[in-house]
Amino acid sequence: MLPETLVRDHTIYACVMGSRAFGLATDGSDTDRRGVFVAPTPLFWRFEKPPTHVEGPAQEQFSWELERFCELALRANPNILECLHSPLVEYVDDTGRELLALRGAFLSRRAHKTFTRYALGQRTKLEADVRIHGAPRWKHAMHLLRLLMSARDLLRTGALTIDVSEQREPLLAVKRGEVPWPEVESWMNRLATEADEASRHSPLPEEPDRPRVEAFLVRVRRASALQPDAYDEVVQGVVPGGGVG
Repeated sequence: MLPETLVRDHTIYACVMGSRAFGLATDGSDTDRRGVFVAPTPLFWRFEKPPTHVEGPAQEQFSWELERFCELALRANPNILECLHSPLVEYVDDTGRELLALRGAFLSRRAHKTFTRYALGQRTKLEADVRIHGAPRWKHAMHLLRLLMSARDLLRTGALTIDVSEQREPLLAVKRGEVPWPEVESWMNRLATEADEASRHSPLPEEPDRPRVEAFLVRVRRASALQPDAYDEVVQGVVPGGGVG
């Protein structure tokens, strides 16, 4: 079964990410699409396992197989958690709605560590650009500020909101290079400090609800395995229509 077929016929959730989801889109912004597909269970019974992710088939499109997606979400991977909370959902079936209903099960105080680690890596790259070229990549600086805002508010409220439209103009000013780097650094420092403070009193649980997520995954795998002629369709290369759910 071709990877493109998995995305085409077995996607359970698809959304738009990037600047359009963050409320920061401009005329030249790309449309970044992300999704989750469920590989038919019989594919896991073979020596060659289905892919954990697929790039394409469209440009700027990337999808994860459900199990890999859940693993990364349980680890509080920033990109995965943000994907689950996109305000721009393009497709969702019944299984996808179950996944979205589990959003809270993935959230925990682990997010403080993972968001902070990711932000530190991005900031190191920006500082290297300043040393070498005299200025950072301003677009990346804007998105780092956005990430720090989302992390702080998640730790404060227990809810992840990725739309930062209320800060659209100040953030776009950073993207245009209109804010001096020292001011951007100061803003980043303040947001990081606020996130650290919020983490000490966060309403988030210490750990995600792994058993609840695992129970969902087992239900999905079982439902796929019990579909009539599921194995014959896979080994014969006949692709079932529609998603799994």
